[in-house]
Amino acid sequence: MELTIKHVINTLEELAPLAYAEEFDNVGLLVGNEHTVVKGILVTLDTIEQVVDEAIEQKCNLIVSFHPIIFSGLKKLNGATYVERTIIKAIQNNIAIYAVHTALDNVINGVSWEMGKKLGLVNTQTLLPKKGWINKLSVYVPEANADEVRTALFEAGAGQIGNYSNCSFNLKGFGTFLGNEQSNPVKGIKGEFTQESEVLLSVIFEKNKETSILKRLRAVHPYEEIAYEIVRTENSHQHIGMGILGELKEPMGELDFLNLLKKTFHLKVIRHSELRNKPLQKIALLGGSGSFAISAAKRMGADAYVSADFKYHDFFQAENQILLTDIGHYESEQFTKNLLVDYLTKKLRNFAPALPTNRVILSKINTNPVNFI
Repeated sequence: MELTIKHVINTLEELAPLAYAEEFDNVGLLVGNEHTVVKGILVTLDTIEQVVDEAIEQKCNLIVSFHPIIFSGLKKLNGATYVERTIIKAIQNNIAIYAVHTALDNVINGVSWEMGKKLGLVNTQTLLPKKGWINKLSVYVPEANADEVRTALFEAGAGQIGNYSNCSFNLKGFGTFLGNEQSNPVKGIKGEFTQESEVLLSVIFEKNKETSILKRLRAVHPYEEIAYEIVRTENSHQHIGMGILGELKEPMGELDFLNLLKKTFHLKVIRHSELRNKPLQKIALLGGSGSFAISAAKRMGADAYVSADFKYHDFFQAENQILLTDIGHYESEQFTKNLLVDYLTKKLRNFAPALPTNRVILSKINTNPVNFI
């Protein structure tokens, strides 16, 4: 079986569904045709010209990138900017580009979780659980068919919340209906008033699964006309969202923790708020630009918050309540490409020898645009 870009996309979406990406983001297949047969995959944090050159050298025709090279609309492709030159070179050499970005930021075992693993954090949880992501389906089902419909909805992905699955609410009652001459009722006779024992079945689901869940509902529900409603809930999804909160196995002094960050993330410098001279144990992490989550880290009782791209005034938000540490954008996300290489190598083994495991290649290009002297 030949491995196509579409197969790789499906595999990546098992880890990081594109529906999880933030609305401002530009993720997915940015360059190329999904039906192209994959010869090799180069994994990188950023797609720049040098990375495309590396893909050419390594005979890879698919680049899997964390950051998207195309972020906002392009009106011209004449090579005037590094973005345009990168895209032109990729197209000229039949190299596809796929970006995951915030889709991977928002999942368990994604960017921030990988940071936590490197630091050895335990008892981890999502720092900013995604809101507005859980909907509720309520449907009226004949009592005799309730078990079948409920099971089908579970199989389609409904009824999952946090660490629990197969969740539903069931209320018995009776429904009434009167079919006209064009009706074809499964229960009762058209033209006659009918009363049927029914169950009001309610299940929650991730909103991106709505289409498949409704398709399954229509396939198994016995009625010609199905009475159902979908409402948005205020529940936060504990397994989708930005950042993590975890604990060091043992409390640690501030200077020792800063040195641990330097060693773990290979840092030359750390920008941080005023030291509080208190031991640290509860740590919040968010890969990439994370100033928007400072208040959440404080609210969750974190002793320290590790992220990047803090501005001057952001450090004032510490207010002697938390140690704010800016370790750099690239530095905070540097292990992401290793995560993707390991994942793809493992998941695509079924396609060998169509794609030998050594054809998922970790880019050797350091794409960090920030330098220190």
